[in-house]
Amino acid sequence: MKAAYYEELKGYKGIKIGELPKPTIEDGEVLVKVKAFSLNHLDVWVMEGKYPMDIPLPHIFASDGAGVVEEVGKDVKNVKEGDRVVIFSGLSCGQCERCLSGKDNECDKFRPLGTVDNGVSAEYVKVPAVNVFKIPDNLTFEEASCIPITYITSWHSLVTRGGIKPTDTVLIHGGTSGVGTALIQIAKLYGATVITTVGDSWKEEKVKQLGADFVINYKQQDFVARVKEYTNGKLCDIVIDHIGAETFAKSLSCAKKGGKVITFGSTTGAETNINLRYIFGKNLTIHGVYMGTKGEFATLIKLFPEKLKPIIDSVYSLENVQKAYEKLLSRQFFGKIVVRID
Repeated sequence: MKAAYYEELKGYKGIKIGELPKPTIEDGEVLVKVKAFSLNHLDVWVMEGKYPMDIPLPHIFASDGAGVVEEVGKDVKNVKEGDRVVIFSGLSCGQCERCLSGKDNECDKFRPLGTVDNGVSAEYVKVPAVNVFKIPDNLTFEEASCIPITYITSWHSLVTRGGIKPTDTVLIHGGTSGVGTALIQIAKLYGATVITTVGDSWKEEKVKQLGADFVINYKQQDFVARVKEYTNGKLCDIVIDHIGAETFAKSLSCAKKGGKVITFGSTTGAETNINLRYIFGKNLTIHGVYMGTKGEFATLIKLFPEKLKPIIDSVYSLENVQKAYEKLLSRQFFGKIVVRID
């Protein structure tokens, strides 16, 4: 089968296009013919050798894909050959106490597809049958490929951990990223007031059109001062920070007493100095989020495309996958970047 893969952990410039063996499935697995996959910063961290597990080489990468069921194992009942499906990226053992209680993202063996296991940057991928979900008829493969990590992380952050309410004010950093656009949509679905940050003036109107109530250009303005201004000093009920070292300490000061600060990313670094008084002095709750659960995904997928709709910035061919990652790292995009496999 045709695949994009790498043989060394030296970043996206090490990606090659070639032929690799087609996967063979077991009784409880599904073989999916991949039609499209979307990019995540996680892909880059794995490529650069920054993921905290050994990565087998050569490695087929990327976590989020959609396609058509090519073959099913004899024990598979939830899908059949020819079904249009999206792959839930979180793999777990399915047998431990956490998995059986519906908290599979806390399983000791939980990991995203495309890290330790081969991912979706190829014509075919094999996954457990419980990880595939049928795509609504009016959703394209490209759109469906944008949902898994981006939307499940956003949903778990705002809904499950954040307990978002219509009266809440939410600060979302990086509103034009894939996860930023998902967070804005979900927050507005719940009727919350959204404050978001962007790094370029051309992005300001785009997030407003998506539903953001207030926009802060963090390169030109102090986002803490602007949050205080926009909330009349009341600050935010929920603060979502997936940026990391550059923003996290200041994000704490944007949360009101009893507020929640949620982190699931560190694109600007993972080490940061924080003032503990902001935490105990304001009774803050800090949530660390790593994706979400299959049960949440089963609920989430029903909301597309009527209530939620992925924002696609651009679509590349498999042969141009390096250019796709180049754009991801440039930060000059709005929404998700997708690779189509013909």
